[in-house]
Amino acid sequence: MASNAGIAPDALKTPADGHDPSADFADAATLGDGLRQARDRSGKAMAELAAETKVHRRFLTALEQSDWSSLPSRVFALGYVRAYASALGLDEQLAVERFKRESPDTSVPLKAPIGIAFEDVRRHSPRIVAGVAAVAIAVIGWNVFQRVSLRQTAHPSDIAVAPKSWASGDASDPQFALSAPMAAPPDQTTPALYITRGLEAELTGVDPADPAAVAANPEPVQKAFNPRGAVYGAPANASMVVIQARTAGALVVRLGDGQALFARQMAPGEAWRAPIGGSATVDVSDPAAFDVYLNGEYGGPLAGVLTPLAQLNSRADQAAKQLAQAQARAQAQAQAHAQSQAQALRAQTQPQPPVPQPAPAATPAAPN
Repeated sequence: MASNAGIAPDALKTPADGHDPSADFADAATLGDGLRQARDRSGKAMAELAAETKVHRRFLTALEQSDWSSLPSRVFALGYVRAYASALGLDEQLAVERFKRESPDTSVPLKAPIGIAFEDVRRHSPRIVAGVAAVAIAVIGWNVFQRVSLRQTAHPSDIAVAPKSWASGDASDPQFALSAPMAAPPDQTTPALYITRGLEAELTGVDPADPAAVAANPEPVQKAFNPRGAVYGAPANASMVVIQARTAGALVVRLGDGQALFARQMAPGEAWRAPIGGSATVDVSDPAAFDVYLNGEYGGPLAGVLTPLAQLNSRADQAAKQLAQAQARAQAQAQAHAQSQAQALRAQTQPQPPVPQPAPAATPAAPN
């Protein structure tokens, strides 16, 4: 048996007699006839073609017999035609086109032709132009009619005639009087903070109306911390000191060994919660740009560019103790006041003992 090794692939497609199989395939009556004739000339068996193309011989036989109903979906059928033509050295594109012509795709519905005949347009164009002109004339006429019907004769206004006193400059008309010019309205300002009466005394035990109590406990209720941006640092339940940026500025917190615990260019409203304990130093670009809140209440701006964190925590601890003492005093005063009121109420409700009456003087007996 002769071997095909060393022979160019094109030599396998064209027989030794010089006969071109593609020409016979193109002249065949059907696609199946062309494939069968090409396979007969190649000398390949159906089983050999099935192994080469990886297509079941049942589908290859259906292609040769033009049995399109035995083939699978159209996508697979087109692939089988390409593989069969390639194995026989035929033009794959030509085989696919013949398959599409002999087995049209019925899944795509036919569409009606689009457009109209030019002769129909010429025949009906005068009517179309006349209709458009009639509609335009009707719209214009309707607008003109509306304008004419709604037009009214001009008449003088009811207040067009000015009083005679206005023309003569006499201001003695009793219907009109000029007062002194009013003051300019005040500029828009922020309203004053409303304070509920008795709220400070109830919370702190210090009556704002008592000068002595206010002097002993200055500013019992101060401005509370209001987060107006991101809050960094320790959790709220593990911090007594909050540093909030009033304006933009740099905030760096360094530990004792120089390592940065926190560093950020703070935007207005952003804040940092300081942890309780620890040795650190607060370094800011501008002390006036940062406010300090102790236990949630305003404690003023930072004192300097460098501030020990232990100092701020100590201030917060002292403020918390003072608040606790003030609350204890207020509670004690409230209890003493309640006890005094209860004693006074019991004294009023208890019955009073009877007042002893003096004995009547003895009447001397009359002489016999």
